[in-house]
Amino acid sequence: MDMSKESEETKPETSEANNEVSSENDEVNVEVVDDPGVADNESAGSDGEASAEPEDNSPVTVERKEWNDMEAKAQKADEYWDRFVRLNAEFDNFKKRAARERSEAVKYANEALLERLIPTLDHFEMAMTAVQNVDDKSVASIKMGIEMVHNQLKSTLKDAGLEEVDALGKAFDPVWHEAVSQKETTDAPEDQVVEQARKGYKLNDRLIRPANVVVAKAPSSETESTDAS
Repeated sequence: MDMSKESEETKPETSEANNEVSSENDEVNVEVVDDPGVADNESAGSDGEASAEPEDNSPVTVERKEWNDMEAKAQKADEYWDRFVRLNAEFDNFKKRAARERSEAVKYANEALLERLIPTLDHFEMAMTAVQNVDDKSVASIKMGIEMVHNQLKSTLKDAGLEEVDALGKAFDPVWHEAVSQKETTDAPEDQVVEQARKGYKLNDRLIRPANVVVAKAPSSETESTDAS
């Protein structure tokens, strides 16, 4: 009698220990079946037998088709991840290469223009050499040479898209002109450019440097009375 009582008392303790071990185990048992009906019967039987408290370590029944689909999707996920990692590395390399090419393009952007300006620089150096041995008879030839160099330089810059902003004799335009002073005069209408202190330039249709101009201003009454007297 004592031994039976002891065995009955130890049974609950053993089941509680098994429950603790099963609750600590994170693995899930998966049972793959080929027949969906078997899975339904097993699930129904297991529900009928242990409807009150289902065990945590009971196997999860999955049909063969669903298992194959999950495996195919997992394989696709691995392929997509590998492709993402590869494309991300290629994109990083592309950004580095584009930044390097952009830096080189900015560094050597004026290479073609400078190549065309080198002959003009050579002609200026020739003119400076000629000035060192100048006499009265060679002044005219030196002047002609400098004019030729000047025209060559203007032609090269014009071919590159550089144009002068011709402001003299035109109405003052704040978009293209920058007024440095005003001049009272009756020889020109008010707000007309009467002097051009410094030429302006534009590249195609974009203004690079406005022209510094002197704008006509109508004489004041005091100036008119002084001139009349």
